[in-house]
Amino acid sequence: MITDNDIRPAISGVTQLGYLGIGVSDLPAWRDFAGNVLGLEESGRGTDDSVFLRIDGYHHRFELIPSGQDDLMFAGWEVKDADALHRVAVRLRALGVEVAEGTAAQAAARHVIGLIRCQDPDGLDVEVYYGPFRADRPFNSPRGITGFKAEGLGFGHIVMLVEDLTACLRFYQDGLGVKLSDYIYITRGGSRRTVVFTHANPRHHSLAMSQRPSLAAGAPRPKRLSHFMVEVNELDDVGLAMDLVEQRGMPMGKLGRHTNDRMISFYVTTPSGFNVEYGWGGLLIEDEAAWNIRHYEAPSTWGHGQPSR
Repeated sequence: MITDNDIRPAISGVTQLGYLGIGVSDLPAWRDFAGNVLGLEESGRGTDDSVFLRIDGYHHRFELIPSGQDDLMFAGWEVKDADALHRVAVRLRALGVEVAEGTAAQAAARHVIGLIRCQDPDGLDVEVYYGPFRADRPFNSPRGITGFKAEGLGFGHIVMLVEDLTACLRFYQDGLGVKLSDYIYITRGGSRRTVVFTHANPRHHSLAMSQRPSLAAGAPRPKRLSHFMVEVNELDDVGLAMDLVEQRGMPMGKLGRHTNDRMISFYVTTPSGFNVEYGWGGLLIEDEAAWNIRHYEAPSTWGHGQPSR
């Protein structure tokens, strides 16, 4: 369990969770799901037939890579400029993390000016970048939704299962500079699980993590990515998405509201087997100095639950 002794002082670092690389086995199903259900706009193709998806003025926020992994492959975190990138690299190396300077070709593939690359303690490829390419036209959802709340906040958030929660929290706090938001302690089946929530800007959390459960001998390793979240501008867009998911007979949870970030949302299972949270009205931490860390004993005030048919 993480205690107050593990809380580090806030340091400057990343400003938002900028993009994800997701390995998929069924790219056509994902393109249909992303565009016609979630309302994401395709933004060209990358190497190895990957597909870029956008939700705001950035060139892309997601890259679908037909690798067959059906899980998170990499995450990109934005910093202000080259000096900030250097400072993050110095901090990571001080933690004993091996950091590589991104090549010009790697930066071009991510549509950024420059980046560094490393792995977090759980083995996830982490990229820190500056100078994202801005698209030359407004976002245009193929489903006609009003838009996503992403500018200045990042695309949304991710929730991951990790092997060593303490080590991962140290990496992201002391290395990348994210700040602790709060905890949720969930008790199910006689066991107690801690979920730690962290933020990089006013969005309540960009990254949440929980300890991966112990596995029986020979049991398959669960997916690293529990879910990612995108936040729409209007509550009606959440309701319309729920109607579409129901019409398609896709596994989905109930509409609900979270205890900590107050998000009204629902969960739907992706073609890769992990979930997407589709939400509206998430809490913003407007005054960092006045924010007090707290904990909750349940994830939702009402609703939610795991997706099911």
